[in-house]
Amino acid sequence: MKEFDYVIIGGGCAGLSLAYELEINDRLKDKTLAIIENRKEYIRDKTWSFWKVFDHNFDDCVIKSWNSFTINTFENSHELTNKKFPYQSIDSGKFYNKISSKLSTNSNVSFYKNLNEINSKNSIIFNSVFEKKLDKSELWQHFQGIEIETQKNIFDEEIINLMDFNCDQKNNVHFFYTLPFSKNKALVETTWLSDLEDQNLMDYDLQLENYIKNNLGVKNYKINFTEKGAIPLFYPSLRNDNKVINIGSAGGMTRLSTGYTFLNIQEHSKYIVKNIDKINEVKIFELGKKYQLLDKVFLRVLKKNPEKMPEIFFNMFKTSSNTIIKFLSNRSNLIEDINIISKMPKLIFLKAFFN
Repeated sequence: MKEFDYVIIGGGCAGLSLAYELEINDRLKDKTLAIIENRKEYIRDKTWSFWKVFDHNFDDCVIKSWNSFTINTFENSHELTNKKFPYQSIDSGKFYNKISSKLSTNSNVSFYKNLNEINSKNSIIFNSVFEKKLDKSELWQHFQGIEIETQKNIFDEEIINLMDFNCDQKNNVHFFYTLPFSKNKALVETTWLSDLEDQNLMDYDLQLENYIKNNLGVKNYKINFTEKGAIPLFYPSLRNDNKVINIGSAGGMTRLSTGYTFLNIQEHSKYIVKNIDKINEVKIFELGKKYQLLDKVFLRVLKKNPEKMPEIFFNMFKTSSNTIIKFLSNRSNLIEDINIISKMPKLIFLKAFFN
């Protein structure tokens, strides 16, 4: 069996981002790479969104950028605008095509369905796949979204609805998310923060149908695209050794309080490529310890007080747009952290902190 210098297990966002970063930095001129991925073809299957707080390689894969967003509850609505850090959405289909086209020009890069098809004994392995089934009783962000197209122009394409809590919570945390790509086309998503054991929360089609009809006032539309997923809002215990470097969600690149992962993957990929010649010796890349602690406390509060979360989220955004965006994007300073924390109900957060 053929040997490879590098092996990437999982050819999704994290695996392909790393492969692309290696390729564009000429790290695969005299090194071989195997990507282990069992999907039959790459098609659009996800939409990755984030605030652009630093430059990345995929501006040409962006569907649209926005400078304004709203947060809604039953009682209130709040709008923020920020021109410094636009909110962007990546089309995964364009992302896959761009990277596949680039990698196809290098004969040192090969794709395989299974790890046992190659000899990885002496390879440096980058893993983006969870080895075991994860605990469904833990907290997850699970969702389903559909891109709808209407006959009439009904959307304000300059503003996104980031979180709309004006919906049935069912003793958990539930919101809708609307990204208007044009005046007659938008991604509408139902999102839950809960465990994965309650099947009553998973009638996503009905939730979307009711929201689009009753909240958005749209009765006639066609569905262009559907996406569905579940992001673990916990760090699973994974095997770590000198040969295996975990990346993506498996490498702790998901911000647990938000589910945001894409830009963290890009930053991790750059770190790996910069240190590739000594990758087994350098410090493991991770999100800041303060964010790990703050997210841990935040999710404790969420688990114990789901009914309070719409108001808590709403109050979080009642600060400057720079402050909340930098905080959610791992770029905030101490003053900004304190500003966010000051918006939180003190007693329940203190209890969660000391528990």
